[in-house]
Amino acid sequence: MAQSTKYIFITGGVTSSLGKGIIAASLGKLLQSRGFSVTIQKFDPYLNIDPGTLNPYEHGECYVTEDGAETDLDLGHYERFLNVQTSQSNNVTTGRIYNNVITKERKGEFLGKTVQVIPHITDEIKSNFYKLGEDGKFDVVITEIGGCVGDIESLPFIEAVRQARWDLGPGNFLVIHLTLIPYLKAAKELKTKPTQHSVKQLLEAGIQPDILVCRTEHHLPQEVKKKLALFCNVQLNSVIEAMDADSIYDVPLLMKKEKLDERVLAKLKLSSKTNTDLENWKDFLGRLKNPTQEVTIGLIGKYVSLPDSYKSIIESFTHAGAAVECNVNLKLISSEELNVDNVETKLKELDGILVAPGFGERGFEGKIETVKYARTNNIPFFGICLGMQVAVIEYARNVLGLSGANSTEMDPNTSHPVIGLMEEQKNIEQMGGTMRLGSYACELKKGSKSYLAYGKSKINERHRHRYEFNNAYLEQIENAGMIATGKNPETGLVEIMEIKNHPWFVGVQFHPEYKSTVLNPQPLFVKFIQAAIDYKLK
Repeated sequence: MAQSTKYIFITGGVTSSLGKGIIAASLGKLLQSRGFSVTIQKFDPYLNIDPGTLNPYEHGECYVTEDGAETDLDLGHYERFLNVQTSQSNNVTTGRIYNNVITKERKGEFLGKTVQVIPHITDEIKSNFYKLGEDGKFDVVITEIGGCVGDIESLPFIEAVRQARWDLGPGNFLVIHLTLIPYLKAAKELKTKPTQHSVKQLLEAGIQPDILVCRTEHHLPQEVKKKLALFCNVQLNSVIEAMDADSIYDVPLLMKKEKLDERVLAKLKLSSKTNTDLENWKDFLGRLKNPTQEVTIGLIGKYVSLPDSYKSIIESFTHAGAAVECNVNLKLISSEELNVDNVETKLKELDGILVAPGFGERGFEGKIETVKYARTNNIPFFGICLGMQVAVIEYARNVLGLSGANSTEMDPNTSHPVIGLMEEQKNIEQMGGTMRLGSYACELKKGSKSYLAYGKSKINERHRHRYEFNNAYLEQIENAGMIATGKNPETGLVEIMEIKNHPWFVGVQFHPEYKSTVLNPQPLFVKFIQAAIDYKLK
């Protein structure tokens, strides 16, 4: 273990969904601004080996890293804030830990010992804690522990954190506990008792938090902070207020104002290498909050009742909107509710239409009607993954006249399989981690909308799919005016389809949203918003 690396652990109490990921990403950003190289990892207490097979309603979107890991959506926040890529090692679940230990046991690596939670499971957790710090690339590794203190499934992680303090030694280890200070309207009072109980549970597990970050709807008066410091055994200046913010991108500046980074550096005995004033970040926030124009864009999908299912797409619109000083009013519309009779009524107010990724046939025909409406009315259209495939199917049916054209995912017996299962997917039986995942190259056709967006002919984008464009139909479709403007140089897989005589109609097989960050907005999203602005002005 590289002892020069410092380790910060972030735990949560009182309730889930308090925003540990945003606090982790914000602290990482602040430490980065002081000249430190930082990475963040997430340990999730569920038994799935990764979230790849989870329904988005269960867990929000599945985020894909450059190396093809299917991970928790918090890794998206880490990348968007830090502008640093994550990998397979940045997201570890209980399922992965147990799988690793059982695999070792089957190989006989424990020499006949009884395999137990302590030490075998906790040792495996700790070796994963330290993995990212071992090559000395990072000054600070921030580890977010998923779930709540006191959850049965979190216990081995909490015990591993307790042991890590002894492994790492003083000055190399820090625990930040994120908690909730509820406000009782009837009593007109902020209540500290839930936090006291939460810290008590941590203490019972052998962990004394070094810093308390308190989520609250109201400012914490000094006497409340004193009470928290006294009963939770932390220094007064280590009780940090985390007020609800208008935007997640405000949080780094709010945490800087509260001096979270100063407290962390003092406790880890670190001195700033530099101290940039987050000028780029403030510039982004300035453009985000002071737009000069507004467009309304429809996001058409089947998981719209849980916006976290499309987290990266929603954030990509935020980044790209700020880049062109435009407020993107995003309307999430369920594709299940759309049909030939109501599509115009439901979509006529939109300046741009995005058809979102997804799996399965629920809401599929609603997406077909959406694409047809965008294509025939010259409304800027952007299709991602299944969104591109729907665009191809709609074109085959309604322009080429290939009645019944479909994807073999929706209709295995279709007479015109314009979208089919990829060759390497045909003999796969296991669902988890077996899709075409991660970063692949794409060559763009000069002069195309995509080429003009990226400003170069070779790009790399991340993928998550099993089905692809059937090249047997390529000549026919191109002759009718829908052009393959991006292809994988090795396999010939069609990556991008565009319609020639349309103001902006682009479908992509990859997921551009995974690579959009605050400081590097995704070029296709930027151009799509620009096209929506032009459409609105017309």
